[in-house]
Amino acid sequence: MQPQKPLWITQNPQFYSNDVDVSSVSISQEKYEQQYFFAWHIQTQAEEKRDILWPLRSYNANNSYGENLQKRDNSFFERMKENLNLQAYARVNKKALTLKSLNMRALPSDKPIFLDPTKAGEGFPFDYLQNSSIGANKPVLITHYSKDREWVHIISSFTYGWVKASEVAILSDAQVQEWQEREHLFVMKDKTALYGDRGEFLYKAQFGVLLPYVGENNRSYIVLVAKRGKDNQAVFVNVQVAKEHFHKGALEFNEKNINRVLAALEQSKYGWGGMYQQRDCSSTLRDFFAPFGVWLPRNSSKQSKIGKVISLKGLSEKEKVKIIQENGVPYRTLLYKKGHIVLYVGFKNDSIIVFQNMWGIKTKENGKEGRHIVGKALFSTLNFGENLEHYDAQSSLLHKIESMNILF
Repeated sequence: MQPQKPLWITQNPQFYSNDVDVSSVSISQEKYEQQYFFAWHIQTQAEEKRDILWPLRSYNANNSYGENLQKRDNSFFERMKENLNLQAYARVNKKALTLKSLNMRALPSDKPIFLDPTKAGEGFPFDYLQNSSIGANKPVLITHYSKDREWVHIISSFTYGWVKASEVAILSDAQVQEWQEREHLFVMKDKTALYGDRGEFLYKAQFGVLLPYVGENNRSYIVLVAKRGKDNQAVFVNVQVAKEHFHKGALEFNEKNINRVLAALEQSKYGWGGMYQQRDCSSTLRDFFAPFGVWLPRNSSKQSKIGKVISLKGLSEKEKVKIIQENGVPYRTLLYKKGHIVLYVGFKNDSIIVFQNMWGIKTKENGKEGRHIVGKALFSTLNFGENLEHYDAQSSLLHKIESMNILF
C-alpha cells in the first residue's frame, strides 16, 4: 500500500495575494541598513564572553551524540573548551565581510551534536551546534581567534558564532565607509553566481543580501564584491550582474513584488539553522521581508515579539480561528508556536492559509511519536496533514499556536 500524503493546496503565490492591503505601509531602508550594518557599530567587552559558553552548559557526554550516532565522550568537550580561547575574547574587534555562504557554529568545530537520534524530531538534521547560516559579503565583527587559529568568532546583525578564519576578510576603515555609504542593491535571485573580471567564480549571492552599487549599463548593474587578499585583508572588485536578478533599494510592498519574493522562497528545502544553504522557518521569514526593507531578528521567539502582539494562549481552536480571521493582516502577520513561526497569507476556501518552511508533521501510532517528513517551504492550512492515518491533532499548528503579531 502506498503511504498517505498530506492534503496539499495550490502552491501558486498569485492565488493568495489578490487581497493584499498595501495601505499605511511605510518602510525605511535607512532603518533597515542600520540593523544590517549593526555589527560594524559595536565594541565588544570581555565580560560578554560568558555567552559563548552556552553549548558547554547545555550539552555533555550524557546527552550528546556525534556524526556516528554514538555518544560523544568528555574529551570532545574538553578540546572545545580549550579551543574557545576565551581569555582572548574582544582582543581583535576587526570589521570584516564573509567571503561565501557560511555556517555559523556554536563551537569551533564542523562536528555535529545531536540529541537522542532514536527519538522522533531528533538526530539528523537537528545539529545543535548550528547557530545559523550567513550569506556571502555580509558585515560581521571578528571578536577573537580560536586557540588553534583555524576559527574566528564573529558577531553579525542577527547572531554570533564560529566560522573558519579563511572564510572572512578584514576591512580597513576606508573600505568600511565605502561599503556602507554607497547606494545598495538587493539580491533578488537566490544563489546568483558572481564572477570576477577574468571569469573566475567568486561565490553565490544569497537572496536579500545587500551589495554596494557602482554603476550600470543597459543590461547590467556594476556592484562591489569583496575577495580575500594578502594577510586576510579584503580586496574590492567591480562585478557586472544581470539587472533582472537585483533591485536598487527596497521593493515596494505590493502584490507583484510579494509574488516575486515568494516564487524565489518557494524553491527552498528545509535546512535546520540554514544548513546546506537552505532555510528553516525563521530564516524564511527574515528573507521574505528583507527585500522590502523590513528587518527581523533571527529566531522564531524573537520574531514573534515584533509589532502588535495578540496572545492566543488558552483559547480553543475555534476561538483562535476567529481572532486570526478578524485581526490578521495578510503578509504582515506572523503566527507563532514554541519553536516554529509562519506567515499568515489570508483566509481562503474557509481556511486560514499560511506560508511556512517546515521539517515534518507530527504523528502518533500506539502512543509512539513519529514524523511525516515534508522538508520544504510551502503554503498550507493550520491543520496540514490532517488526512494522514496517524495524524496527531494535539500537535497541529492550530492547536499549538500561542500568539500572532502584526509587523507593520
